[in-house]
Amino acid sequence: MSKTYKIAVLSGDGIGPDVIAQGIKALKAVSEKFEINFEFNYGLIGGVAIDAEGTPLPDKTIELAKNSDAVYLGAIGDWKYDKLDPAIRPERGLLKIRKELNLFANLRPAVVYDELVSSSALKEDVVKDVDIMIIRELTGGLYFGEPKGIIEKDGEKVGFNNMIYKESEIERIVRLAFDIAMKRNKKLCSVDKANVLDVSRLWREVVERVAKEYPQAQLSHMYVDNAAMQLVRNPKQFDVIVTENMFGDILSDEASMLTGSLGMLASASLSDKAPAMYEPCHGSAPDLKGLNKANPIATIMSAAMMLKYSFNLDKEADAIEEAIKQALKDGYRTEDIMSEGKKLVGTSEMGDLISAKILEKIKA
Repeated sequence: MSKTYKIAVLSGDGIGPDVIAQGIKALKAVSEKFEINFEFNYGLIGGVAIDAEGTPLPDKTIELAKNSDAVYLGAIGDWKYDKLDPAIRPERGLLKIRKELNLFANLRPAVVYDELVSSSALKEDVVKDVDIMIIRELTGGLYFGEPKGIIEKDGEKVGFNNMIYKESEIERIVRLAFDIAMKRNKKLCSVDKANVLDVSRLWREVVERVAKEYPQAQLSHMYVDNAAMQLVRNPKQFDVIVTENMFGDILSDEASMLTGSLGMLASASLSDKAPAMYEPCHGSAPDLKGLNKANPIATIMSAAMMLKYSFNLDKEADAIEEAIKQALKDGYRTEDIMSEGKKLVGTSEMGDLISAKILEKIKA
């Protein structure tokens, strides 16, 4: 009897349930044709969890995630929670699950499909054939450093956060980045701010040390401000980028403009022990909830990454990726990537098209 892969589905807020439903369609199409068993178990995170349980990440959701083979996340957050205490806002649920599952590495591919070159804000000769993997450290840095807070000092409020990294945390993410670079074009660019920040100087020191274990890899360093400029000036110079938490957050969102839309960016958050988590890079977009306008491709692509990185199902992952390319080649577009002469479809319709093409591709 074939293995059953247990997937914890955390649809979340806003458009999360809308796009996750399309990813489930794609996985069910893969299940049907490759005779692979997926078991989908649903849990709450973010605003919907606050409404139902009074906390952005209930204990039973953590337990569900830890007892699964992978976690599939939609999106979290809604403007109606903005005035809550920061300690219990939806975003705290996301940070906490990353810590609970030890998800230290966030992989964000930025790939420009030939069919979407015209959708990019940049010129065709700049973005054509761009294929970048951004690897972001996910459990350290400014978002988690202690102490942090807002205090009264000399009659005024003072806010502070600490960017803190241990050698072991840096070494772990850098070694993973080198391993991935060796499977691609053997080029790794480490992004830091070593001209200003002590923590970045330690980062660069550790990167140089680990690099000695990968003599075939071409290593370069770049300050984060220059990297932000180079991503739009000459993105094809990059293959794999590795950087710390906040820098990676910003740069990977910037990379969305290369692809034409945040709706095209998938991600994988990996752990060396617990299940990995897969999610689109876009936010919850509460204004689009239930309107059948959101682009589900990033979420469907995240499902392909799940098959590849958590389940070692490479050909099944390829089937999803090829189906997405075919749907785009046939001219189907959601609103965010729509251009003249193409066929406008909604969230659900795009999910149906891609799922159908998965079956067609496999039949061929």
